[in-house]
Amino acid sequence: MPNIPLRVNSLATEHPNNAQNSDKMPTFEEIFSHLSAITGQNTPHIIALLPRCDANWPVAVLADRLKQAHARQPLHLHLCAQHQAPWLLALTNCDAFTSSAREQIKVIAEAQVSGCHRIKLASTQLIIDIHQGEPLSQLKALLAPNEASQAIHSWLVDQDLLDEAIIWQMARLSQDNANVLIADAKFSDEKRSDVRLATPGNISADNASSGTDSNSKPAAATANELTERVTKAGFTCYRLNLSAKDDRLMTLADKPSKASKDIAMQERRALRRQQNDGLAFNPLHQGYAGETAIIGGGVASANLALSLAERGKSVSLFCMDKAPGEQASGNKQGAIYPLLTPEHGSLSHYFLQGYLFSRQRIAHLVDAGHDIPHDFCGVLQTGHDERSHKRLAKIVNAQPWADSIAQAVNATEATTLAGVTIEHEGIYYLLGGWVSPQAFTRAAISLAEQLGKQSTHYQCQITAIRFEDQQWYLSAVQQGQRQEFGPFANLVLANGRHLTDFSQTAQLPISGFRGQVSHIPARAPLAELKTVLCAHGYLTPAHDRLHCTGASYVKDASNLDYSAVEQVENLDKIRTSYGGDWTKAVDITGHSARVGVRMVTRDHAPMMGCAPDFEAILAAYGEHQHTKESAKYWQATPAPVHHGLYILGGLGSRGLTSGPLAAEILAAQLCGELLPATNDILALLNPNRMWMRKLIKGKAL
Repeated sequence: MPNIPLRVNSLATEHPNNAQNSDKMPTFEEIFSHLSAITGQNTPHIIALLPRCDANWPVAVLADRLKQAHARQPLHLHLCAQHQAPWLLALTNCDAFTSSAREQIKVIAEAQVSGCHRIKLASTQLIIDIHQGEPLSQLKALLAPNEASQAIHSWLVDQDLLDEAIIWQMARLSQDNANVLIADAKFSDEKRSDVRLATPGNISADNASSGTDSNSKPAAATANELTERVTKAGFTCYRLNLSAKDDRLMTLADKPSKASKDIAMQERRALRRQQNDGLAFNPLHQGYAGETAIIGGGVASANLALSLAERGKSVSLFCMDKAPGEQASGNKQGAIYPLLTPEHGSLSHYFLQGYLFSRQRIAHLVDAGHDIPHDFCGVLQTGHDERSHKRLAKIVNAQPWADSIAQAVNATEATTLAGVTIEHEGIYYLLGGWVSPQAFTRAAISLAEQLGKQSTHYQCQITAIRFEDQQWYLSAVQQGQRQEFGPFANLVLANGRHLTDFSQTAQLPISGFRGQVSHIPARAPLAELKTVLCAHGYLTPAHDRLHCTGASYVKDASNLDYSAVEQVENLDKIRTSYGGDWTKAVDITGHSARVGVRMVTRDHAPMMGCAPDFEAILAAYGEHQHTKESAKYWQATPAPVHHGLYILGGLGSRGLTSGPLAAEILAAQLCGELLPATNDILALLNPNRMWMRKLIKGKAL
C-alpha cells in the first residue's frame, strides 16, 4: 500500500495557528489521537516509547502530555531506556514534571538498575514504567498481560531500533489492533538504516526470541522493507516525520491484509503460549471480578489496599488491632536499604527495584499531604567479624555499582559520613535511610480510604476462611462477637505472623522470628549520629530524641513479652560492632523496647502470588514420585493453587524495602495487567517455589 498523507489535525482538536507552527514538535494529542478508536473513555491509554539512546523527541512528547492537566483519560506509559540514555537524564530538567517527579526519575536514571521502575504521577492518572537496560532483553523478560485490554495499545519507536526480534516481542505484548508509529527525523523511502532483519517468512517462537535466522545474515532494510516487517507482525504502521515543514507530520504507511493479520495473530498466540508453558510451576492467575478482601494491617496489606484503590477496585481490609501498623510494622523507625549479594542474582536485583519503589511510594504519600517521619540520610553497613568483612568486600567489588547504589568507603570516610567514629571500612548506600513503618502504613491506608471503595474493619480477628460456590467467606471475632464476612471474589492473606493460621496455608515453608527493638535516649556524642548504621545490628539517627537499635532474632518464640536478656544482647551488638567512645552513650536502662514477629523464608525472598494447594500437590506427588518422568510432569503441569486466594508475606527484616513493590506487582496481577516485574523476579516471589524447585528437578518433596 502506498503512503497516504494523513492530516493529523483532522483527527484532533483544530488549532488556528497550526499552519504557522507546523515545523514544531507535534503534540502528544496529535500523535496519539487515533487511540480514541481503540480504547473506551474510562480505560487508560497504554503506550510504549522506544527511543534511541540519543533521541531528543521523548522529552518534548512527554512534556506536552504532562501539561495537559485536562486529559480525558488515564495514561500508562512504558519507556524503554538504555542505561545512561541522555534523553532519560534530560527528563530530570523538564519543567512539566514536579520537582518530586524529576527527583524520582533522576534517582532511577543514575542508579542504572535494570528492569522496570514505576512512577505514579497526577493522582495516578499518569503512570510511567521505565524499563532500563538493553531493549530486546527487557521486552523478552516481560509477561504479556492476562487481560487483553491491558496490553499495549500503541508504540512510538525510533526506526533505528526496530529489528525482527524486537518487532515480534512488541507484538507479543500488544493488543491485536495496536499501532506502531515509526519516528524518523529525516524520513525518506529510500533511506537505509541499521535495522537488522531475518529472512522473509513466518517467525517461529525460537527465532522471535533470538532475533536471528540460522540460514541468513542480518541485512540493512529500506523504510519500505521495515514497514512490511511491522505489518507482517499484525501492526498498522504509521510514519512520524518529526522534521516535516508542512502538515504531513504523520502518514499511514501500511496496514496488514486480513490474511497476513490472521497469520500474525497465530504467531502472537504461539509466542504467548510458549511463555505460559514456561510458567506452569508459577501460575499467575488474575483476580476474579468482584470485591477483594485483604487480611492484615501492616506495610504489605496497606500498600496492596492502596494499589488496588488506585485502580478503582472494591476492597475490604480486616485488621486484628485497634489501628493499622501495630504488629511487625509498629516500630518507631525502620531502615530502608537493599539486600545485595556478590553474584547479584534475582534476589539482589529485586531488593534494588523494591528499594527504589519504596522511596517513590513514600514521596508520593508525602506529596499527597501525609505526615510520614523519615530521613533518606544514607545507610552505612560495616562488618562485625572477619567473615562479614570479607562478604561485604566481595559485594562491593563484584559489580560496577552506581555511586548512588553502593560505594566502598574506608574508615575515615565512614566516620565523616556517620558523624561518630567508625573503625571499619564498609558500604555506603547513599539513597538509604529510615522511615516510620507505622506512619507509612497508616498513610497508605488513609489514602486508599480517601480514594473510596474501601471499607476497613478493626479489632477483627479472622479465625477461619472457606471457599464455597466460587467465593470466599471469613469467620471472625470482632469486639467479642462472632461474625461472618463475604462473599468475596478474591482473598489476600497479608497478615504477617498469622499467615499460617488457616488450614489452606498451614504448610507454607515460612517461619516466624521474634525481634525486640530497643529504644535508646539521644545523648551526646551518640546524638551526633547522621546516618543509619548496620553491622551485627542496626542503629538509627535520633527521632523524637530516641534512637532505635536491634533487633533480636529468635525463631518460634513462645511469647512477645519484653526481654531483659535481648535488651542486653542489642547493646552488645552495637559495642562489639563499633569500638568508639560514643557507644558508651548507648543506654538501655530505661527498659524501653518493642517486640514483633517477622515472617522469614529460607531464601529471604517475600512470598507473593497464588496460594499453593498443598493437599493437591501431595496427592499428585503420590502418583508422580521423584523420577525423570515426574520431573517432566511437574515442568508441564500447572501447579495446584487455591483459586482466588493469594499470599503476600514473608517480608522478613527488610519489609520496608521489599513489601511495597510486592504489593504493587500483586495488584497488577489481580487486575490482569502487564506486570512491573520480569520472569525471574516472579519465579523468585512464587509462594510455591520451595516445593516446585524440587519437583521440577525430579527430587523428593
